[in-house]
Amino acid sequence: MIWTHNYFRMKKTIVFIFLAFILFGSCEQDDKKQVDDEIHSQKGLNDFLLQRWNTWNNSNYLQHILMPEGLSLSISFKSTYRDSDYPYYLDEVYISGSYDSGHEKIEPLAHTGDGKYTDLRISWKGLTTRIQSATQKGELFILYTPEVIPENPPIMIMETGLLWNKDGKVNKMNGFFQAEFGPITYSMESTEPDSMLCLPIVGDYISFRSDVPVGVYTGKKRSLEYIQRLISNREILVKTEQDEYGDQKESYKAIQTLLGWNQIFDAQNHRPLTPASRKRNEKWSGWVLSGWDSYFTAAIYALDNKYLAFSNLFAITNEVTDEGFVPNYSAALSNAKSYDRSQPPVGSMIAKLVYDKYPEKWVLEEVYENLLSWNRWWPEARDNQGFLSWGSNPIPGISESNTLQAAKCESGMEDSPLFDNISFNKQTHTMDLASVDLMSLYIADCKHLAEIATILGNEEDSKELLQRAEKYSLKLNELWDEEMGIYRDLNLTTKLFSNHLAPTNFYPLLAGVPSQDQAARMIEEHFMNPDEFFGEFMMPSIARNNPEFLDNVSWRGRIWAQMNFLVYLGLKNYNLSDAAKILAEKSNELFMAEWRDRNRVFENYNATTGEGGDVDNIENFYTTGGLLGLMKLMEEGYWNSEQ
Repeated sequence: MIWTHNYFRMKKTIVFIFLAFILFGSCEQDDKKQVDDEIHSQKGLNDFLLQRWNTWNNSNYLQHILMPEGLSLSISFKSTYRDSDYPYYLDEVYISGSYDSGHEKIEPLAHTGDGKYTDLRISWKGLTTRIQSATQKGELFILYTPEVIPENPPIMIMETGLLWNKDGKVNKMNGFFQAEFGPITYSMESTEPDSMLCLPIVGDYISFRSDVPVGVYTGKKRSLEYIQRLISNREILVKTEQDEYGDQKESYKAIQTLLGWNQIFDAQNHRPLTPASRKRNEKWSGWVLSGWDSYFTAAIYALDNKYLAFSNLFAITNEVTDEGFVPNYSAALSNAKSYDRSQPPVGSMIAKLVYDKYPEKWVLEEVYENLLSWNRWWPEARDNQGFLSWGSNPIPGISESNTLQAAKCESGMEDSPLFDNISFNKQTHTMDLASVDLMSLYIADCKHLAEIATILGNEEDSKELLQRAEKYSLKLNELWDEEMGIYRDLNLTTKLFSNHLAPTNFYPLLAGVPSQDQAARMIEEHFMNPDEFFGEFMMPSIARNNPEFLDNVSWRGRIWAQMNFLVYLGLKNYNLSDAAKILAEKSNELFMAEWRDRNRVFENYNATTGEGGDVDNIENFYTTGGLLGLMKLMEEGYWNSEQ
């Protein structure tokens, strides 16, 4: 059966390659063949990834930038009338949660990781238009196609310039632009003539009608028909690639699009990044990385793009503090990191997961020392009566440090009922709670890092790591409640088990600590229990029979992709294939419902209705939401397929 699947997959791949040749001839070298033998460092990887057109600028979906030159080509709009409450010049475009007539509405339709094809639909001031792009042989082609035209359509504007203080110059010359970088020049123009309107815009621009199709391009002169044909052919190629994922092609497309539109350039460190949300980035002056979200992003990329998986793995691991831990957050603001706290230790597990898919030792070598220092930090900073507890160290000048709320943030679940009525010890800098999730994730970290150490020939480190894994495994087993048939958090003040159950209570499966019989009890009595976690939409972040489930706010009852993914990986460690299949299928159904409806991937979801946009103040295009679709692709065997 597997052979048959791979046989037809091979046939489809041959057809795809043949089609690509027919459509484009020898258009571009295959990136993977080009760099596999050349990239053995983070710098080499970054230099490779930053040699192309892409939507690198966080603040604008309609801005394409050529790296490393920093040459920008952007599309913007000016309304011909002014609303009292809304801007009349649209030059920064986000995926907005507001759909009224004054705000833009963006439908992200496609975006390959390498920027070779992008596609979105934008609605603003009564105008609805589709904007697609393709790159070929280093040139950029943008196709603007109006679909709904209002009585007074906006003016369309093409602007160009240099970003991030890059060297070079751009001049407007007889209806087109020319950029010069020493002996290298680029020309940029459109298939429509410049309307020569005088607009209050800083710098050079070209403007034209928005009620007709327009082609914008670099390089030699092209017709609208040529650009339409090229874009159509590229769309066919991308759809053919997506067809490789069979019945799961729509899930794959959603994941690819989500990652592609959230990929940006970090000029401060000269690296590509894929943070959790572009909207959140703006609040932090460019970008912000969250510890476990960034590792999960690397895992999602590993489905089909090892270079961007490696890149995101490096990005967050490089943010390690002088004290030796990966922080809760790190941001573009100068020296902005959570120096008081970390986040869940999933780094080694994800690094090993990526390595198992793409076994390149140099990648492990790049992250090993930082992962090891992070692993050693936890027992030094968070050991509490022999257990591990979430915490926050005192940092002079930072009032939020060494507090219960900061410790909650270290867990990644800042308002979880798991921490209600738990005291914080300012002497130990920890909650007085033996946390099943931290204990389990740390043991798993020790075991995966020990495997990495062995691969790299560091046998003494491996022994040290396995000794710590054994030490905390014994303590974790003290948290097994035989009567309830599950591991439970222990209040270290009252010495009583917590009354709350969450997906975190299944994390010991990640650590491989429970016996098969214990694991089976956890699934039969709790995972499959409709009063707790089973249901049409899974898994709620607190059990359904918990009073706080009704709060339906953040970690108080809503579904989070990160939790589902960790539980899924734990189930795969045991003979629990039925439960793993159920979780993968229900996660994917949740993921695809909002995607099919309005091309959205939410930060979290309602566990009763499956809605993502039913509450305020959550992100609606959130990178790690892609984990909900990834599980189904893994379950169907696409994770292990030859790329």
